[in-house]
Amino acid sequence: MARLPRLTVPHYAHHVIQRGNNRQAIFHDQRDYERMLDTLAEYAEKFQVAVHGYVLMPNHLHLLATPVTADGLPQMMQAVGRSYVRWFNQRHTRTGTLWEGRYRSTLIETERYLLACMVYIDLNPERAGLVRSPAEWAWSSCASHLGLHTDRLVTPHALQWAMGNTPFAREAAYRELLQVGIDRKQREALTEATLRGWALGGPEFVAGLHAHTDRRAIKSAAGRPRLERKNK
Repeated sequence: MARLPRLTVPHYAHHVIQRGNNRQAIFHDQRDYERMLDTLAEYAEKFQVAVHGYVLMPNHLHLLATPVTADGLPQMMQAVGRSYVRWFNQRHTRTGTLWEGRYRSTLIETERYLLACMVYIDLNPERAGLVRSPAEWAWSSCASHLGLHTDRLVTPHALQWAMGNTPFAREAAYRELLQVGIDRKQREALTEATLRGWALGGPEFVAGLHAHTDRRAIKSAAGRPRLERKNK
């Protein structure tokens, strides 16, 4: 069966996952992490992609991003992937692929899932046992969301601005979200939708997407279409 083209629509938030091949490490030390952040910042600006959240894990990365154009996100990810692999292979004296195929992504309904996705991303290092508190992980957007430092890669989403009238209020509100976390059902929904490439949202959200793309946004029902019975 032919592989469906990636579902990408401008001005919608996308959750992106890129994994290392065979779950191998894609970052070995601080220089590798810093190089990826610089590369992401360079190409996010070039291709007009607003990155609202991110985390770089030892063998994979997550992004929450909104592209301005239909081609912006694919172009950014392609450029980042090629540039980083070329640099990584040269630095670590290796050859061959680094990524587990192409990146995976999904569109998410902002009101239902954007903040949950942001929390999901920022909690990754704590969930993996790498740190005791998510803000301790240097390679994520968490510290920026909590106002601990300015991150040039992060562009706050409008929904974040709506969380409070002042930076302090917004940071406090986000800290509460981190403390509550997200339940397993939400986490699994975000992961599955991203890996399978189907949009995550309610019926009205999906219907709205179909006005902007010919690509199916959700999985079709299994089996053959039902036939209408003829009147006897």
